[in-house]
Amino acid sequence: MEPMTQLSRQIREEARRLGFLRIGFAAAGKSEAATGLRAWLERGYQGTMDWMGRDPAQRTDPRRLFPDARTVISVAMSYHSGEEPSADPLEGAISRYAWGGDYHELLRERMQLLLAFIQKQSRGARGKLCVDSSPIHEKAWAARSGVGWQGKHSNTIVKGAGCWIFLGEILVNRRLINDAPALDHCGSCTRCIDVCPTVAIVEPYVVDSRLCISYLTIELRGPIPEPLRASLGNRIFGCDDCLDVCPWNRFQKPTPEKRFLPRPENRNPGLGDLANLTAEEFRERFRGSPVQRARYDGFLRNVAVALGNSASGKAVVPLKRLLHHDSPLVRSHAAWALGRLSAEEACLALEQAGQEEPDPLVRAEIDRALETGRVARL
Repeated sequence: MEPMTQLSRQIREEARRLGFLRIGFAAAGKSEAATGLRAWLERGYQGTMDWMGRDPAQRTDPRRLFPDARTVISVAMSYHSGEEPSADPLEGAISRYAWGGDYHELLRERMQLLLAFIQKQSRGARGKLCVDSSPIHEKAWAARSGVGWQGKHSNTIVKGAGCWIFLGEILVNRRLINDAPALDHCGSCTRCIDVCPTVAIVEPYVVDSRLCISYLTIELRGPIPEPLRASLGNRIFGCDDCLDVCPWNRFQKPTPEKRFLPRPENRNPGLGDLANLTAEEFRERFRGSPVQRARYDGFLRNVAVALGNSASGKAVVPLKRLLHHDSPLVRSHAAWALGRLSAEEACLALEQAGQEEPDPLVRAEIDRALETGRVARL
């Protein structure tokens, strides 16, 4: 057996032993996705994620990250727990990938072990690990290495396993036996496009981040555009709608990785309880969780919107507390939310807050909310 063939086989076997669902190899070089990424950026679909536009060539050619790269090793792990989210409008919906601990840590640990194995088997082997935050077009490389194709919702789908998948890449200075690129098996299906609450999938395989609920609740630092707030429903961190309806998920099996399983406090938390969190309590509750990426005031902004969408009188009391929060961002969204509730108590809270509010932007939101509330009660 040729050394390259033997090393490729050994790496695959070790990856399976380490718990990776899929592994694939592709020759390092410029990705075919470069043209699509450039067009996506030119349309402004990255929103405020300015880092997406920094040196796009680096994202599509791994040799810009690791000049000695000869092969991109793509790996995938499942995070599907087998549990379902709650439909209770007074419970916050957190995207499944954030139910457990920070996936970066587990992926990086396993990938580091795999790289150490490669270095043991091949003297002089070196590599670089890329886990989500690295500037590499991971979904494109997953497709090129045969791990899975990029679905019409833009997420990776692994044949026989679905799309509840974490991806990672190891760039190595060794030539390995390359895999055939993954074939697209979406066919004529448009379920993900049809179900998107904000019509963020503007065409097959293209997502306008500025409309995507995951972007709005995680990456966006300022106010959520008013026309989109009602579409958030009870989603307070991310959105899984396009993944939920994918027919390929019928093959998904629960992950064996215990660190990916839901933390009790991350799955279907009560919105009223979340509205009470102090900054320190937020950090402690979501320590080691992806939810921290939303930041404290951004998270409470999302909670306020979800409470307003609940159409429940039980939302008035927690929203009254948020209406007097230190953050103008939180106060403005709490005002909008109270305006959605046709309750006399909500109107009185808004009128009182309007007399005391020092921020002109928040006062304007209160005025609009009072008008909305009055119309709702007519």
